[in-house]
Amino acid sequence: MKKVSYSILFVSGLFFGQFFEQNKTFTKQDTLKGSNTEFRNFWDVKKYELSVEPDFAQKSIRGNNKISFEIIKDVTNPVFQIDLQMPMKVDKIDCSFPIVNGFRREGDFIFISTNKKFRTGEKYTIDVLYSGNPIIARNAPWDGGWVFTEDENGNPWMSVADEGIGASIWLPTKDIWSDEPENGIIMKIITPPDLTGIGNGRLINRTKENGKNIFTWEVKNPINAYSIIPNIGKYVNFKDSYNGEKGKLDLDYWVIDYNLNKAKKQFQQVKPMLKAFEYWFGAYPFYEDSYKLVDSPYLGMEHQSNIAYGNGYQNGYLGRDLSGTGVGLNWDYIIIHESGHEWFANNITAKDQADMWIHESFTMYSEVLFTEDYMDKNSANIYAQGIQNNIANDIPIIGKYGVRNEGSGDMYPKGASMLHTMRQIINNDEKFRQILKGLNKDFYHQTVTTEQIEKYISEKSGIDFSSIFNQYLRTTKVPILEYSQNGKELKYRYTNVVKNLNLPLRFGDQTISPTESWQKMTLKSAIPVEFDKNYYLRYSKLQ
Repeated sequence: MKKVSYSILFVSGLFFGQFFEQNKTFTKQDTLKGSNTEFRNFWDVKKYELSVEPDFAQKSIRGNNKISFEIIKDVTNPVFQIDLQMPMKVDKIDCSFPIVNGFRREGDFIFISTNKKFRTGEKYTIDVLYSGNPIIARNAPWDGGWVFTEDENGNPWMSVADEGIGASIWLPTKDIWSDEPENGIIMKIITPPDLTGIGNGRLINRTKENGKNIFTWEVKNPINAYSIIPNIGKYVNFKDSYNGEKGKLDLDYWVIDYNLNKAKKQFQQVKPMLKAFEYWFGAYPFYEDSYKLVDSPYLGMEHQSNIAYGNGYQNGYLGRDLSGTGVGLNWDYIIIHESGHEWFANNITAKDQADMWIHESFTMYSEVLFTEDYMDKNSANIYAQGIQNNIANDIPIIGKYGVRNEGSGDMYPKGASMLHTMRQIINNDEKFRQILKGLNKDFYHQTVTTEQIEKYISEKSGIDFSSIFNQYLRTTKVPILEYSQNGKELKYRYTNVVKNLNLPLRFGDQTISPTESWQKMTLKSAIPVEFDKNYYLRYSKLQ
């Protein structure tokens, strides 16, 4: 989660607000959290096998995480870093290789020293037993942490949201976005006998031991650590299926018992959403793990195959339209936006948090694309134009690398507006669709950088978009088209732009390619020019 300040606050996977410290000084701790350091760069996580047992009364949790990994470069006497944020405790560590003097703790990090030569391709495990009182979210999902609350009937209801702060607030992991467990996870959720534990993927076993329920969930695909989320409550289940691009997709819905009838009605929007997104982005990326919506004690989050839903079973964003146009009241914001993240964030994941725009810009634009499929293109354009009003232009969208730093919350509306502008420049919706589908196919289940995404779009479109990315991702400048019209003569130029901005503009059946120098053209008519509002720039008519 992160925070941005608009007139309305949003949620990850949503618009969520962030107050930024422009001149923040980063520390060694920030580097250890956000960089692929010497303690991380020689081993690759393959699988997590974990258990978690929350204690509602004590607001505590305990469990273990067995980390299976492979050595990816020869190294002698390395030190392993495992992340587990204070005040959580490490009770025991077992390694399948010899270690030196146990382990040492430095703040939010555990370091394991070795006296051994490790060779590329060798496979090992680190099993961490943990316990403690995790950070409690002050206002989930905007502030990361665990949630210990009650449903309307007074039953315990527990979950966690940790995208921004990191999964290591409760789970010992290699907590860096660039290393996902390729072989997925096994998660056991241990609950009291009257509660149900919901995790990611599929429920593969349910047993009782010592008067407690044990729910075992399996994810077969790679998964980002912040998506690994247990939900514990008085849940009931209903199921459906969708005949999609890869065959039958299982739809699994877990809701608090008194919400069952409302959920059966509201969740009918899932199939139109899947239809739209499979058309624009390609097949849902996790057929093996199913698609799941789960009642959440907070607004929502894009947890992979385990989407948190807390929008009150109403359209819009808690009943409001974030675009301010009325269009967004025709569908449920949480279902659409958070599901869009299954393609952008969960299928394609940024290697570094600084590139989080890859998640949020494309996903906010998925709202426009859904609207186009669900309603019509005119409504989609109205929605796209409306979200421009939420852009703050406070700081650049791309954050600082290697320190778990996010850029501006403008990664939502401004990033989506950038993509909408690029779509106008391409001027071929089928080519634009194939680029989106190609991204999800060619970077399937991968972590990526901004540079990779930029290069891909430029190559596949045949248009050099580097100046567009520089303008909208790396500056706070909004291009201004200054122009004057005298009869059929149009005089124009760009100001407030990066050098050599390549942003041609179409109006009617004519096109101009402004630069920072004045240009003239002869119009076909003396009728006052009306520029297309689907481009994100400002127009200044000079007298």
